[in-house]
Amino acid sequence: MPTTTLSFDEQYRALCSRDARFDGQFIAGVHSTGIYCRPSCPAVAPEPRNVRFYRTAAAAHEAGLRACKRCQPDAVPGSPDWNLSDDLASRAMRLIGDGVVEREGVPGLSARLGYTSRHLTRVLSAELGAGPLALARAHRAQAARTLLSATELSVSDVAFAAGFSSIRQFNDTIQAVYETTPSQLRALARRGVAAHPHLAQERPSTLTLRLPTRAPFDGAGLMTFFANHAVEGIETATENSLERALRLPGGVATVRLQLIDQGILCTALLAKISDVAPLVSRVRRLFDLDADSHAIDRALTSDPSLASSVTQVPGIRLPGSVDIEETLFRTLIGQQISVAAARTVLARVARELGSDGLFPTASRLAESGAEVLRGPHTRVASILAVAEALASGDLNLDVSTPVDEFTARLIAMPGIGPWTAGYMAMRVLGNPDIMLSSDLVVRQGAGELGLPATATGLTRYASRWAPWRSYASMHLWRSRPTQVERVVTSP
Repeated sequence: MPTTTLSFDEQYRALCSRDARFDGQFIAGVHSTGIYCRPSCPAVAPEPRNVRFYRTAAAAHEAGLRACKRCQPDAVPGSPDWNLSDDLASRAMRLIGDGVVEREGVPGLSARLGYTSRHLTRVLSAELGAGPLALARAHRAQAARTLLSATELSVSDVAFAAGFSSIRQFNDTIQAVYETTPSQLRALARRGVAAHPHLAQERPSTLTLRLPTRAPFDGAGLMTFFANHAVEGIETATENSLERALRLPGGVATVRLQLIDQGILCTALLAKISDVAPLVSRVRRLFDLDADSHAIDRALTSDPSLASSVTQVPGIRLPGSVDIEETLFRTLIGQQISVAAARTVLARVARELGSDGLFPTASRLAESGAEVLRGPHTRVASILAVAEALASGDLNLDVSTPVDEFTARLIAMPGIGPWTAGYMAMRVLGNPDIMLSSDLVVRQGAGELGLPATATGLTRYASRWAPWRSYASMHLWRSRPTQVERVVTSP
């Protein structure tokens, strides 16, 4: 369940039982010792009167606590709350994780969210125990710990890669958060991972990082999805790896993503070292690495109709997105045709309009798409209209957009209906509660399980799966893997 619904007693029981399922979902602050720990910390459980629980490490920092050197609470998957909830705090955390504060400052973060910096600070302090600067500082410290552990970058390079503006700021933050120096933190963070040579820097511009997740994790299912939808010239996918180029704030990066035990091994060639934080954020979203699979599977297995599917495929995840524009155009161009046909069409579009191994931008499609796109006139016109709206800024899509506003903006465009809007919310926002009842394959999968096979009936029945209807949709999709996925999208 989301951590916001856990009582003190429930969190304390998780701490006493050293339950690793809750790592990353809340922080245990032990005020008698001045440290904060992950729930699975092996240390003797403190007395209840000495413990306070926090939603974020930043809140623990603000309370005067430092990270436990024994359990290293920052080396865990992130909180699933930021996708599960659609409130201002959660939307802000999505952007902070993507490095927006480092690039645009608190005013830029506030502007993206549509609030004043003062109001945003007040809300985040009340909800998360820390303001945007403190939350960004904690994120930088966690990024630095990861880089010190996983690479041979110099300390100065780690500082700037993690988003710090100076070496002094970096050293002061590491000392305040971990009560140690960067070099000592590197030695500490490598306990248990030093024997893995693949975690070292391979050459000056290439980094390899291990991105953990919670068990169970159906990484094989995600890789199969990406392989089935791979577009020639844009990506290469196998049953256990994905290679492609990404647009990041500092330039184009090339990445190779491999399945490893309970996580992803990410090897990236970056244009700028400062792109590490947004790279990690986008890869984590692509593989839904912060999902709470135990809570999801437990909820879905409570329905006997889905229990068998969940038992066969535990830890199912949502395929995410690393580029909102690309995902939208790939969805629009591939509608109402088979996945195989869509891949052929998309490969031609990428070949004729793309560059540097990247799918064409909205601006490029708006400029030259009419010469390349094929199909019914109304459909081509709709795609071009979307491209022009994105290029001009009339259509703005962002991971921090509330889901209702996100889908409303899309549906307002000619040729985009509820299916496309819901599918985009699932993939781009990682929203866990989208039910694609109008999708033919979803309805066929429902029918095979003895569930209502009409859109109306399935929508009504699926209310019992909230707030995990997106994951239920994936289970229904999985039962019909060879069929057409994109079928119903009305204007």
